[in-house]
Amino acid sequence: MPTIEKAIKDFYPAPLKLSKGRTLDFNSTRVMGVVNITPDSFYDGGKYATTELAIKQAEKLIAEGADILDLGACSTRPNAIDIGAKEEMKRLLPVLDNLVKNHPDVIISVDTYRAEVAKEAVERGAAIVNDISGGTMDDKMFEVVGKLNVPYILMHIQGTPETMQVEPHYVNVVEEVEQFFVERIKKLQDAGVKQIVIDPGFGFGKNVEHNYTLLQNLHKFTRLGLPIMAGLSRKSMINKVLHTKPENALTGTTVLNTLAILEGANILRVHDVKETLQVIKLVQQFQHPKTA
Repeated sequence: MPTIEKAIKDFYPAPLKLSKGRTLDFNSTRVMGVVNITPDSFYDGGKYATTELAIKQAEKLIAEGADILDLGACSTRPNAIDIGAKEEMKRLLPVLDNLVKNHPDVIISVDTYRAEVAKEAVERGAAIVNDISGGTMDDKMFEVVGKLNVPYILMHIQGTPETMQVEPHYVNVVEEVEQFFVERIKKLQDAGVKQIVIDPGFGFGKNVEHNYTLLQNLHKFTRLGLPIMAGLSRKSMINKVLHTKPENALTGTTVLNTLAILEGANILRVHDVKETLQVIKLVQQFQHPKTA
């Protein structure tokens, strides 16, 4: 019987089939660069809140080698307040339209928990829907994504952004997150969604212990047979341990991204693309030593 370590090493999920005949394989770890078009995201809120600044940041991440750009126009940090679909699209669509027009080959993901926003974004050229709520905050999301026929990133969350860090509780966090995935995957498939990526939702309704327990056991989710995304970049699970702030958490992010790759992550969602690609290259060298 193969060991878990061998299973991880040999596990390459099926490529995602995207619009315009594009594909995204997982022969190596992929990098999703974050573009927050918000005034209040936990790390870079306000830095890219205008269309021009967001486009400039997106083009920087493209130049650094991001495989995917994740555009988010509604903050989902702890205690975040819902801004409404109209304001979310007002922020999002001008940036999306510009990138689709000027960088047509770039794979764009839309970070939203609203079916209305997901539909509009995909119709304008987004290729992936990244839903932090796993369909729990808009009961139309699964049906809409099924009709759009695009890949869907299914993230686990306990509560909502406004409430998720108010004493999160689990009996067994790994088993409960996995059960959430099993149940939601069935509902997605029933709705016609054919391509699913799973994300355990680090920091979304989890305390420090929950987060590190999930990271330690990330490999167990490979048995679901789907690509795994990890979003660890500059999060409080780093800062609470190191007593630092998000702007000083690049070293901690680098360490956790390394562990996530070794635990089977296929996509890393990050603010720092260049540094993450260096991590991936070094882990590949560690796993498969060769002459540099």
